[in-house]
Amino acid sequence: MKKLGMNVEQIEDVQSIVIKTPKGNWIFDAGTEVTAMTMQGATTYQISGTPRFEAAAIEIPKEDVTMVAAQANVSEEKAKEALVASKGDIAEAIMKLAS
Repeated sequence: MKKLGMNVEQIEDVQSIVIKTPKGNWIFDAGTEVTAMTMQGATTYQISGTPRFEAAAIEIPKEDVTMVAAQANVSEEKAKEALVASKGDIAEAIMKLAS
């Protein structure tokens, strides 16, 4: 491959690789194989392994927590739990807390 101007190198002792996206993270744990290939000044990385997906935590605005707590007559802690469970849906959170 060196005759073609290509350099391939195995990256050793990879502990983890994280690919971050707005919806969550793809995580490759130890044992993942990573190969770096450099050709014409550009390096490309190949990842071989099985990733696991961790969804991003939902950010709940403080105003939503306060409104749900007031409407359902519960603590802000319970209101936030309901909002997280309903993925930020205010109406659904209030309905769950009211029943």
